[in-house]
Amino acid sequence: MKAIGLIAIAIVAESIWETIKMMGKDGKFNWDRIGAMIVGLLIAFGTGADLFQMLGIPFRIPYLGIFLTGMLISRGANFIHDLFLALNMGNEIMEAQRTKIREQTRNKK
Repeated sequence: MKAIGLIAIAIVAESIWETIKMMGKDGKFNWDRIGAMIVGLLIAFGTGADLFQMLGIPFRIPYLGIFLTGMLISRGANFIHDLFLALNMGNEIMEAQRTKIREQTRNKK
């Protein structure tokens, strides 16, 4: 797995946890959040949407990527947009580091 994959997993793991925490605020269920999760899961399973496959990070557990993608979809378009921006920023940082390493290697020759 590439380093960007680990960054992606960390970002998504935090996002999933924050989504789960939204289900029960102030000691009671948030039915709107649960409804949004059900809709997100239905859409992900119905379409086979799997963010992790898109990122080249396959799961060994069947359908786990689709399930987690459904949880993320339940947060809405703005959240997904922000998530993609964060993942792209991580990719840009990794590319800048690779470029720096290549330049340092060339300068040593």
